[in-house]
Amino acid sequence: MDSAQQNYTTTEKELLAIVFALDKFRPYLLGSKIIVFSDHAALRYLLKKPDAKPRLIRWMLLLQEFNIEIRDKRGAENSIADHLSKIERESEPIPIHDEFPDKQLLHIRTSPPWFTDSCNFVATSRFPPKASRTYKDKLRSDAKYYIWDDPYLWRLYSDQVIHRCIPEVEINSILQFYHSAPGSGHYGSTRTTRKVLDCGLYWPTIFKDAYHFVSTCDKCQKARMAMTRRHEMPQQPILFCEVFDVWGIDFMGPFPVSNGYSYILLVVDYVSRWVEAIATKTNDAKTVVDFLKSNIFCKFGVPKALISDQGSHFCNRAMASLLHKYGVTHRIATAYHPQTNGQAEVFNREIKMTLQKMTNPSRKDWSRLLEDALWAHRTAHRTPLGMSPYRIVFGKACHLPCNLAYDQAGEQRKFQLQELDELRLEAYENSRIYKQKVKRFHDQQILRKEFRVGQKVLLFNSRLKLIAGKLRSRWDGPFVITNVFPHGAVQLKDEHSNNTFQVNGHQIKLFHEDRGGYTVDVENISLMELVPPDGTTYT
Repeated sequence: MDSAQQNYTTTEKELLAIVFALDKFRPYLLGSKIIVFSDHAALRYLLKKPDAKPRLIRWMLLLQEFNIEIRDKRGAENSIADHLSKIERESEPIPIHDEFPDKQLLHIRTSPPWFTDSCNFVATSRFPPKASRTYKDKLRSDAKYYIWDDPYLWRLYSDQVIHRCIPEVEINSILQFYHSAPGSGHYGSTRTTRKVLDCGLYWPTIFKDAYHFVSTCDKCQKARMAMTRRHEMPQQPILFCEVFDVWGIDFMGPFPVSNGYSYILLVVDYVSRWVEAIATKTNDAKTVVDFLKSNIFCKFGVPKALISDQGSHFCNRAMASLLHKYGVTHRIATAYHPQTNGQAEVFNREIKMTLQKMTNPSRKDWSRLLEDALWAHRTAHRTPLGMSPYRIVFGKACHLPCNLAYDQAGEQRKFQLQELDELRLEAYENSRIYKQKVKRFHDQQILRKEFRVGQKVLLFNSRLKLIAGKLRSRWDGPFVITNVFPHGAVQLKDEHSNNTFQVNGHQIKLFHEDRGGYTVDVENISLMELVPPDGTTYT
């Protein structure tokens, strides 16, 4: 309806519809009985109105040509007409302009499918222009495996089942459906490939494309592969230092309360493996500062470096002030990577195991037995050193209760203090050789991982065991590498929050991005150039 007709009353609009239909189908309706059902009772009386408008008079003159009867019918019974009247009106059609000012068309050009030459040869027995003799022989040899059934080319596969040849532009969508769609299960590349082949589809690089597609699937990368020892970074042992130069510090506990104590604060010398430890009631910064001043600095001198984790009792203002005052370098382990402070972690485990064997069933006398456990540890032989920590520190074996019963200890012990430097040099060499052997063995068992700035990686969620729900992804990210440090640490940046943080390379793996499927090139082609030469074969 035009703008004037839209202003008609409801009765006039219904009469207009009748007039339009009768005029449209006039050749078919003349001479026939016509019954019009309407739910608008006033329509019958409008035709008998004595003072009708000129518009109604024209309509009545048109209706007099037909044998027409108008009957009343409720809208619920006249459902077909009622439904048609409620159909949403379509938008106005846009006229087609056949004129192009610059005589140019935007043309999308794609490379021909991989089976173009085979298709042309099977269908028309024609070789591509400028084809070499070897290529012609190959087409002729492969032709027995292909069947042309317009509009598709089929290939006889090794299982004697024909498969439809798929062009490159459809590969990505097919792999997406058979790998990621509901019911596909995000299986590996082999199962995905077999599923595609079982459905009768084929292209030459199907195994390679499926492997690439699965390896770049975001959900698969975050769900598969837990962290193992094979994913660790190469070891970086501390080799060039002397006794008491480098200490590792850590807290143990909480344990069952013993004489008011719940924690153990432990430090270990990285060269001699000498351990100092005390039982503490709290694990705060004041306890750490007092322990370092009274038990380490005053007894063994100021160290060159102190290694700890990122706990708040080690990373605080009081601790930083103490270490700065004495010129001690504070080395902080990366988060969730206790191997950085490996010596402290090893002797934590050893002291804990010793106390477990020495305590009574209630486990509440461990604070009284801590000194005995340290004594046992200091006098035990250490394979990396070739001697005990006590011997490398004091230059002689420790007097134990068993040999105090003898009057004569031996003349050789008088000269052991003179041999202290040689003992330590021997211990250094033994430790160096042992660490190199361990590093060589360790590095042979791991995967070689090399990271570069700008790469995207996934971060292993080591706190997942603390979170309810087994269906959560074990990997977060992706994150961007902003810096790579020489000893296995990597700095990452969250692209959403722009926050940076450091982790160990053991906890990350490369994120494989999908660089996109097959692309098309867009170029302008003049209409005057669309006339092909005679004999051109289109594919």
